[in-house]
Amino acid sequence: MKKKELKKFADEFTPDMMMKYEIAEELGLIDKVKKYGWGGLTAKETGRIGGIMTSRKKENKKGRTK
Repeated sequence: MKKKELKKFADEFTPDMMMKYEIAEELGLIDKVKKYGWGGLTAKETGRIGGIMTSRKKENKKGRTK
């Protein structure tokens, strides 16, 4: 999915959902998500997405407080 395609759904998705899709795309998992849904990912893949989301949220939070 390209960012333009993701922006189409911006009204329907929360910021966390948008981030989740962007990270899945960066990791090359977006096709798997489209085909099987989020339940089709392995625990390792899901954990990787969650870990990156957590890191980015921490970075964003630090950026706001400075």
